[in-house]
Parts: sequence; structure tokens; C-alpha cells
Amino acid sequence: MLQPLQPIAAACDLTVPEPVRKTIGIVGAGAITQVAHLPAYRKAGLTVAGICDLDAERAEKLRQEFDLPRTYTLDELLADPAVEVVDVAVVPEAQPAIVRRALEAGKHVLAQKPLAVDSELGAELVKAAQAAGRSLVVNHQMRYGEGMAAARAMAEAGWIGEVTAVVIDVDIETDFTAWDWLVTSPRLDLMYHSIHYLDSVRALMGDPASVYCVGGRRPGQAVAGETRTFTTLTFDGGRRGLIKVNHENKTGDQSATFRIDGSHGSVRGTIGLLYDYPHGRPDTVEVNSRVLPTDGWLPYPVTTRWIPDAFVGPMRALLLEAAGEAPAPTTAADGLRTLQLVEAAYASLESGEVQRYLR
Repeated sequence: MLQPLQPIAAACDLTVPEPVRKTIGIVGAGAITQVAHLPAYRKAGLTVAGICDLDAERAEKLRQEFDLPRTYTLDELLADPAVEVVDVAVVPEAQPAIVRRALEAGKHVLAQKPLAVDSELGAELVKAAQAAGRSLVVNHQMRYGEGMAAARAMAEAGWIGEVTAVVIDVDIETDFTAWDWLVTSPRLDLMYHSIHYLDSVRALMGDPASVYCVGGRRPGQAVAGETRTFTTLTFDGGRRGLIKVNHENKTGDQSATFRIDGSHGSVRGTIGLLYDYPHGRPDTVEVNSRVLPTDGWLPYPVTTRWIPDAFVGPMRALLLEAAGEAPAPTTAADGLRTLQLVEAAYASLESGEVQRYLR
């Protein structure tokens, strides 16, 4: 069975060809930069010219830890002709202004998810990138994680026939107090966590026809926003999606699973990162196919992790697009569609009604 797995492994490839590499400047020296962005870029052999942050001491700490050439102010970073790509890793409210300035300075830009705090502002950033003639890619890195990428590649290869349903079931305990700005945010799970799953389902099944979402909070929870959500998605042809997320699991039996069902088989697996965030564990993936056939469940050998490995995926896609090699899957225009889906889920949650998705 090793030979049929080779094209699946190729679809999960995160190596960055030497000819497309460009020098990166990073804006934001927070925890995600420390545990994900910089380790991923170092592992991939990418060049980072330096980093800037409103907290100069924090930027200097990461400069030393990762042996970067220098720290910058934002003005210095955008004015440096050696910096060709700007990786913006700041809080959502601060991101749009920095993205605009980087585009105006002639840089390609990697923005964090969500692209913006609302779709109107996100649409403006899409237009700004088009006007500047530069690549703007959103860091929807779950798409590039080996578990999800392998599962999607199996489905796209026809191994399970026509995809009929996707279920993502997450039951974990999340300490949101690690992010001060998230504690007081009135929007929480859908905008900053389940957005990963909504984006990954879109990558596999396309845009849904409708969305229905219910959600809630646990009495006495530390954060303001929703920590439990159930989201159902309908697609053309009777296809369905379900995303169930609970961040308030206090019993210790953490689980995070996904399953893709088709007319001729299924793919199932676990989302390893969520079992011990941020270190996590490798995802697991198994396929049961009557097309190959597999004679039961066949494990796929996942060897990388969501953090840090998948974080090179969006940057790799940006570099390939900027070099004219291939369009990035998670462009700003596509990221805007995911943001609009998040907004439709919130509209459903608040109204108690099914929402048609803008198409």
C-alpha cells in the first residue's frame, strides 16, 4: 500500500524551493511568533531579516532566541528594501492598518486569521492588495497541517467516492487567559477558533448553501465570549457538515476528532495539537476505501505537527504565488469568504435562524 500513499505525501509537502524564497520581516513578537512562526521558518530554511514589536524588549528577546540579524521599528522594517515579505502577527484590531502600510510599501503580506474583524474591512484589504499588485495571503494554517492535508488529498483523489458529510468534534479545555485580548472579546470560539474548521471544511467541500449555529457559555467562565458552539452546514447535492466545539471540558477526557464520509469509504482522524496545546502531538489519519481497496482501516503515517510545521504552509503558498509558480489556496479573497461564513454563523447564533450563505 505504500505506492498509493506517495501522491498523498506529495500533497502534504511543505518544502520551499530555493528559487522562490524571499526575505521576511516579522511584525509582532507575541507567543504565536515564538512557538510557531519563527520555528517553522527556521526549520524550512527561510531567511528572516528581523522583527519589530511595540514592546521593544520583547522583540529583542526573540531576536536573541532565534539569532535574527536585527530588531526594527515598523517604519524601519517597511523602509528596508531587503524585506520583501511582511508577516503580520498582531492582534486583529491592529492588523488592517499594518497590512495596508506594508502593501503600500510594495511588500507581499501574510496576514493572520481572521483577515479582519469584519468582512467589510476584509474586502477593503482584498482591494488594497489588488491595487498594489502584491500577494496578500491569510495564515489559515490548518489547511496545511499534515493530517488535514492528507485527509483532503485522499478525498480529492476519489478514494472515498463522492464526499457526503464532514464532522469535526472537539471537546477540550482551553485556557483563553493566555491571550489578554481574548478574555474580554464578545466573540470568541467562532471568530478565533472554529474559524479553522470552517475554513478547512470550505477547502474540502466548497462554499455551503446555509449555516445554522447555536452556542453558549458555562456559568462562571473566565471569558466573555461563546465557548460552546454547534454549527451545521448544508451544501448542494444533500451534502452536510457539522462542527461541534466545547472549550469547557472539565473532566479531563480531551478529544478532537474529524471524519469525512463518502459514497465509497471514509477518512477519520484526530487533531493532535488540541490534546496538549501548544506542543500537541502528530495528527492521526486512517482511510477505509472500497476504491483502493484498503481491507479495513489503513493508517497514514503523519510525521509533522500543526505547530510549528503547518505554519510554513501559508508562507510557502505566498512565496510560490509571488514567484508566479502557483496561486495560493488561502488568498485574502478566499480568506474573506471564510470570514463571511463566520459572520453568517454569528448571525444564526444571534437570530436563532438558519442563514443563507452569500454566494
